[in-house]
Amino acid sequence: MKIRLLTLLSAAALVILCYACATDDSQLKTTAYLDLPETPYTYKASTNNHIATLGRVLFYDRQLSVNNSMSCNTCHKQSLAFADNAAFSKGFENVLTSRNAMPIQNLQSNIFTIGGGIMEGDISLPKINDNSFIGGQSVLFWDGRENNLRSMVLKPVVNHVEMGIRDMNKLSQKLSDIPYYKDLFQKAYGSEEVTTEKIAEALTSFLINITATDTKLDRLIKGKDRLSALELQGQNLFQSVYDCNACHQVQSTHGYVFAGTFSNIGLDAQYADPGLENVTRRAADAGKFRIPSLRNVALTAPYMHDGRFATLDEVINHYSHGIEDHPNLDPRLRQQNGQPMQMNIPDQDKKAIIAFLHTLTDHEMINDVRFSNPFKAH
Repeated sequence: MKIRLLTLLSAAALVILCYACATDDSQLKTTAYLDLPETPYTYKASTNNHIATLGRVLFYDRQLSVNNSMSCNTCHKQSLAFADNAAFSKGFENVLTSRNAMPIQNLQSNIFTIGGGIMEGDISLPKINDNSFIGGQSVLFWDGRENNLRSMVLKPVVNHVEMGIRDMNKLSQKLSDIPYYKDLFQKAYGSEEVTTEKIAEALTSFLINITATDTKLDRLIKGKDRLSALELQGQNLFQSVYDCNACHQVQSTHGYVFAGTFSNIGLDAQYADPGLENVTRRAADAGKFRIPSLRNVALTAPYMHDGRFATLDEVINHYSHGIEDHPNLDPRLRQQNGQPMQMNIPDQDKKAIIAFLHTLTDHEMINDVRFSNPFKAH
């Protein structure tokens, strides 16, 4: 049975909150109520479902932005595998971000726990092979500038373009004054006190549960599904003929398609965005970006760090005949004569590869109520 959280003043009063819904041209004031199950959902990667529930509310709450105009969900939509369908997302003052919003799925964290027994995720993020950089730990963002999920979740909140919170202590106080958070923090931590550490832990606890592990390819590997002739052709082309899995590997044990490291894939002869070089300060890393997971790739357009490709067909066209020469071009994308590879992929092969990529969609994840918006409009 669903319940609506109660205010401190009256056990019968619904919590009504006003928040700003950002549109392209204006901000529309609306009202919503917080709709949560009486017994919290079960979150597999957390032994404290109340902490994960708190994280879910925080993820969708526009109160986390300085002017109540946007939430984490504004740029990370469940129906899009928690990505955005714009090349660059708009921040709290409608200023565009500098990179495409990456999907949120299959994250791993080495977070600490305050009172909730958070467990690590099962699926690793890419690791930088050079152990002198971040100790070979899991890395986040397009340029790998963060290797701790608990720290990463707060970066958009305090970013001057994205959500605009300058002082996390002020955000903690702001949330402390909202009635429904008193109940949520009490259930999660045994105390109504709101702290930066608890906010970070709760968000992390929620995010590590968002996993894409039930795709058609996964079911095939488990003997529970079959691929069509076109999908099988695409799988062969992806894995063998064009060797796409040299960077996007298919691990047969679990069926995960995951990213391996960082790569310069020849998007430009000269990059406006230096990518990994911004973090390492090494010229050899200019133009290198995190190789993204292909889980739910059919849902996460536009593609690349700058969202330059609107469709998967455009992505394949890049590898077919659009790779630019760059000093740091990934050696796997060079021919034996040293020139950028020109695969010249026929249209029928493109169609088959795209059909195979669609087998990496996890429809359960994008429809899972545990990850959905808990705020309901009146």
